[in-house]
Amino acid sequence: MRYAYGITGALLLGGAAAAMTLQPTAGAQTAQNEPGAIQQVVPRAGAPMSFADMVARLQPAVVNISTTQHVKVPNNPFAGTPFGDLFGQMNGLGGSGGTTTREAESLGSGFIISPDGYVVTNNHVISAGAKGATVDEITVTMTDGKEYKAKLIGHDDTADLAVLKIQGGPFPFVKFGDSKGARVGDWVIAIGNPFGIGSSVTAGIISALHRTTDLGGYDRFIQTDASINRGNSGGPMFDMKGQVIGINSQILSPSGGNVGIGFAIPAEEAKPVVDTLMKGESVKRGYLGVAIQPMSDDIAASLGIDKNTGGLIASVTPDGPAKKAGFQPGDVVTKVNGQPVTADQSLSYLVAALQPGTRVPFDVLRNGKHITLTATLDTRPSEQELAGFNGQGDDDDAMPDEGDEQQQAQATSDSIGISTITLTPAIAQQVGVDPATKGVVITSVDPSSDAGQKLQRGLVIVSANGQPVTTPQALGQQVAAAKRAGRDQVLLYIALPRGQNRFVAVKIKSDDDK
Repeated sequence: MRYAYGITGALLLGGAAAAMTLQPTAGAQTAQNEPGAIQQVVPRAGAPMSFADMVARLQPAVVNISTTQHVKVPNNPFAGTPFGDLFGQMNGLGGSGGTTTREAESLGSGFIISPDGYVVTNNHVISAGAKGATVDEITVTMTDGKEYKAKLIGHDDTADLAVLKIQGGPFPFVKFGDSKGARVGDWVIAIGNPFGIGSSVTAGIISALHRTTDLGGYDRFIQTDASINRGNSGGPMFDMKGQVIGINSQILSPSGGNVGIGFAIPAEEAKPVVDTLMKGESVKRGYLGVAIQPMSDDIAASLGIDKNTGGLIASVTPDGPAKKAGFQPGDVVTKVNGQPVTADQSLSYLVAALQPGTRVPFDVLRNGKHITLTATLDTRPSEQELAGFNGQGDDDDAMPDEGDEQQQAQATSDSIGISTITLTPAIAQQVGVDPATKGVVITSVDPSSDAGQKLQRGLVIVSANGQPVTTPQALGQQVAAAKRAGRDQVLLYIALPRGQNRFVAVKIKSDDDK
């Protein structure tokens, strides 16, 4: 998933067309999309459809946003790697390399929501996203080319929203509509500034609702087939009544270009955040203190449950609400305060929607048994803080050669295609996990096995099928137990650096495959 900068697209329609009647031009104190000001597009045979009248009214409220920022970057790009000292000395910068402050720019879109100049955009439009970055200047450019210096009123990185304020006016503006009434197949149009070339209008349809992208707690989007291009982020998505039902935010693309899968923040999610930011307040969300792993087909099969059931707890934050409530890695949360955890309502979404301090019951599936755990939620940290809590890191080359630990019992699990040895504190330190970790470390992987597609040398296995494994023999016993139970997968719990632990379901080889 990549952050993108807006939403564009094309809609080809055959055999139908439309006409639109426009009410008299509204005054400066009336929203450009005031109900009744723009009549809904009504199909009419015999002429091509046009959004021209609607666009003429809405376009003045959509703006271009550009920023000038200063970002701290390392002088030595190899700092923190085995080449850090060498290249640092060659450049005369010393081992650590130091930092340099450089100027950076960002470009996006936004829209005015009040006659006195409040502007909504994406947070990533006005933030470089880099640690230590500072925004020096934000410029809002109207469709007629007039520029205004903007003040940042508030921003929320979790929802990826920001509110700006420009002085002057009265300005043309638009209002939020009701995204709850949006349906798959509805037509939408977007106005923005792709690639900074100027105000542009595009059209598409709603492809899906309540789409999750695994980018955080506030994660439920309107998906559209309209293309999203650089420079459009923060721009509005309008329905056929001219109401803002979404804020274009992201793109799903393996190549970085448009593939017709874009995402917009629904108005029902955005408006409460915007209202809070306009008051100068910060948005408070519930926080449980767990890392959640998607429920893939193979993980669900290894647990013997439906893949659409609940959220899998991969790790628990020390001293957080979940830890205090008794949550454990491997727990599957099926309900939050009576609300089912589904693909449309993720565990993160449901928890984030609750207020900090709320005492919440959680329905949990643990080792095939249903239990209830009650936690008092904390305040959700910022995305930067969460990244620090759950930072990833691994080093394939840190694993010692198999011959370096001859004193360790070593066994090969022919059933799943990996070889392991018992984890020692010395090896744990080398592979980057807590030296107190108990488990086995992978020394080799059969590339032809299912494990060969999911695991690698140097990973630490802590448990299998929910049972601790501290020796290769113990791992083999759990694989054999899974086979006796008629399962074709074994669920491994992998310890990763800095606590970013994960579950991996690995297929057991059939006797014919060995």
